[in-house]
Amino acid sequence: MAVGSHQRREERRPIVAAVVPEPDLEAALDLFDLADLAWHDCYGPRDLAVPPGVVDDILLLCEGSLRRLVRLALSATWDFRDVRMAADSKRSARP
Repeated sequence: MAVGSHQRREERRPIVAAVVPEPDLEAALDLFDLADLAWHDCYGPRDLAVPPGVVDDILLLCEGSLRRLVRLALSATWDFRDVRMAADSKRSARP
């Protein structure tokens, strides 16, 4: 379990790198740092960061696009249930 923002960032690095191309990797990690701050503002003080399941949903739906990643992170912060439903739908459509 991550304790601080730097540790969270490093824990996320491999899963983000598996989806986001190298030129955009640091920017994607920066975005998740910002998303953590927004998440804390919306759902804190108990929730310090975007939950791992929501991160997984965002990464699944972004399909490696930094533009989609930004929009999905924003959407998930507003209401993660919409992102969850879209991700679940995509997962269930897989062969």
